[in-house]
Amino acid sequence: MSVKNVVKVMNFHSLLRVDKSRKKAAMFFDTEKELLKLIKKVMFNKNIILDKKMLTPKEDNPILTVYIGNDLGFCGDFNFSINKEVRKDDGYKIIIGKKVHYFEGDERVLLYQSKEDFFLDFSKVQDIIVDGIFNNKYSEIIVVYNQYYNIDHLEFTRTKLYPFDYEKDRDDDVDYDEDFAQETDIHVLISNMIALYICYELKICETNSFAAENVIRQQLTSESLKKIDEREEERFKDERKVRKQKDFQKIVENYRKG
Repeated sequence: MSVKNVVKVMNFHSLLRVDKSRKKAAMFFDTEKELLKLIKKVMFNKNIILDKKMLTPKEDNPILTVYIGNDLGFCGDFNFSINKEVRKDDGYKIIIGKKVHYFEGDERVLLYQSKEDFFLDFSKVQDIIVDGIFNNKYSEIIVVYNQYYNIDHLEFTRTKLYPFDYEKDRDDDVDYDEDFAQETDIHVLISNMIALYICYELKICETNSFAAENVIRQQLTSESLKKIDEREEERFKDERKVRKQKDFQKIVENYRKG
């Protein structure tokens, strides 16, 4: 297969992945939205006595940052800003993507995982998040990635996932007067729901990152195809010029012989 055909295949697959990622993110977003609504419904229910201080992280706890990059090349400086943030971060880290680099021996890197492994086995990330929430280990949980908005708008993004402002995000259409039957420790239930919510947020960020990565790859492959076409056209012109010179030379030779 020629280089041009390989680049064409990469270009086509990139477009397909952007659309697939966008639809997947929308699916996760619907679930995440309903989960947050349920968390608030329980937390602010007038019939449940809940000590919210138990769910408030300590300000002097370390920060956990999740960095989402990519595994494959041919996507420009997609990881440049992410790698820059990783190098200056002395806190706890989860790093997703082979193209994201860190200092060897950094004991604060809790997990270094390829994008492919993230797809196949999310449990390692989830275990760290659940442990962090249940044991109140972190003052904040942050995600750093490239956000996809549309094919013309990508943005390097740093977003705080936890803690979030429950009061600020309360919904007018949520009924806080419902009477729940409690058959479990409500704090354990809420902690589980918060950890699950953060995991869904990470999946949304990852799908947006994957879309952004493929938008850049599609743009670069399109530019490469354009350059390949230009070079082929230039080569064709040169070959045509050589043929014309040979044809002219033959005409001159034949004229002399005649």
